[in-house]
Amino acid sequence: MVTKACTRCHRLMEEERCAICNIPSSKNWSGFLIVLDPENSGIAKELNINLPGEYALRVR
Repeated sequence: MVTKACTRCHRLMEEERCAICNIPSSKNWSGFLIVLDPENSGIAKELNINLPGEYALRVR
């Protein structure tokens, strides 16, 4: 399967639509970020990430 990213929340997935935002995902993404503890992560706060998981840094 091809890894895709949500165009709104940047969460990585294999589905055609984001399970959180329910909008189409994109194959055109770059950068990789794993967030384990979003409450104590400065990067997660900067990127408005509230849930642990894998995220893309840039999605087109």
